[in-house]
Amino acid sequence: MKIPKSIEIPLTVSSLPIGKIGFFCGSILLGNWLASDVFNLPGGGLGLLITGAGVWWLMKPVTPEFKSPSTIQGWVNRCKEVLIQFKDFDDPAQSETLCQKRNESIKQILNASGPQKVAVISSDTTTCSNELKLKLEGYIKTKNSMIDLSWQAPLSLEDESWVWPDQFHSNDILIYYLTLPLKAADLLWLKKVPKDQPSWIFASCSNHVIWDEESKALKAQLPARWNDKLLRLDEDNEVVLSESNNLQTLLNKSNQNKQHTCLRLLERLHSSWQTELEMLRREKFRNIQKRNQWIVAGTVFASPVPTTDLLAVTVVNGLMITEMAQIWQCSIKPEVLQIVAKQLVGAALAQGVVEWSGQALFSVAKFHGSSWIAAGTLQALSAAYLTRVVGRSMADWMALNNGVTELNLESLKLDAPKLVKNAANAERVDWAGFLKQSAEWISQNASEGLSSRSISSQVGN
Repeated sequence: MKIPKSIEIPLTVSSLPIGKIGFFCGSILLGNWLASDVFNLPGGGLGLLITGAGVWWLMKPVTPEFKSPSTIQGWVNRCKEVLIQFKDFDDPAQSETLCQKRNESIKQILNASGPQKVAVISSDTTTCSNELKLKLEGYIKTKNSMIDLSWQAPLSLEDESWVWPDQFHSNDILIYYLTLPLKAADLLWLKKVPKDQPSWIFASCSNHVIWDEESKALKAQLPARWNDKLLRLDEDNEVVLSESNNLQTLLNKSNQNKQHTCLRLLERLHSSWQTELEMLRREKFRNIQKRNQWIVAGTVFASPVPTTDLLAVTVVNGLMITEMAQIWQCSIKPEVLQIVAKQLVGAALAQGVVEWSGQALFSVAKFHGSSWIAAGTLQALSAAYLTRVVGRSMADWMALNNGVTELNLESLKLDAPKLVKNAANAERVDWAGFLKQSAEWISQNASEGLSSRSISSQVGN
């Protein structure tokens, strides 16, 4: 398949930072005027300085970022935006029911009432003794009597996924009880505690004399976030803070803690819906990917001039990414998305995607002989596989840049090789599926007489 090894990204008017260019030109005029007429500086030194600042600001890349809401209403609005997007993918017969169920999830978070919740968790099946429970409960409620303190069932020691249980996310404060020395299971669970959830460790040591030594060993093994969040029993069996921290202050901020929990839960709900929505998008995308890869294969197979192969791939990929933009509701202009596609194609060619697929097809042909593949179809199947990889990497790019309105060319150049590499590795896992589809495509084209020109030249000979 004769395709150039590198593709340059054209500079289009739509990709130029018009606002920055205006500032750049203005800085030159203003700088020269201030230097010569106001300050009477020789040589326009100040103008040169301002011009340099304008050049730096003009050339500085704009990195698009997801702006996380900072208020409850902001997250509610984000969640409702996702609800609208679900309507394009839900089964019409179930759409209304699913929408009501999702709205109910938002209401449950917003309507949560009662005192702030403090949960004590542990991986120890014996948990705390009644004496320790009373000591800790007394310490907590001394700071604030209006607290719902609960003792949760022990964490599983056989859970190989080590996924933090959902029921703990609704608590305002977590206290992890552990007995020293630190066990591997405790360390694994502590690493899974969400960083945005206020949490402390209640460490129990049987010998107060060796606490200093044990605490040093504990801190050396724990992530840094826990260094100043340790509770323990002193010589009088009273709960104390081993380090100065803000637990005492935090316990008295009930309303603030509950609002923070509401924010966390809304963010988690939004994230889970985005994950579900992404799965629905990928399912719809796979149908587009499958259809377009065989359109590419047919176009390349029928092309009499090898140099038109790239044109066929680019044009059909252009049609594919237009459909993909609708799936991901991408607001970037189609001509800019074409730039992204070309960059991904270039990265795929540089990584030898076509060469790898060609060699793999040759190896398959040796096993299947004349009944499976003919030399004339090799180029077409390689083009189909290239389209498959580029399509998947484009889907990954759209998922990562969902909501972005401007293209960062420098970031794209850096990200494209990694996106293509991940997509190629993922598609190689499903190589058997691609071969099955290839056999079906060859069989269909053979029945239509499209492959007659290459039947006489077999790859396995």
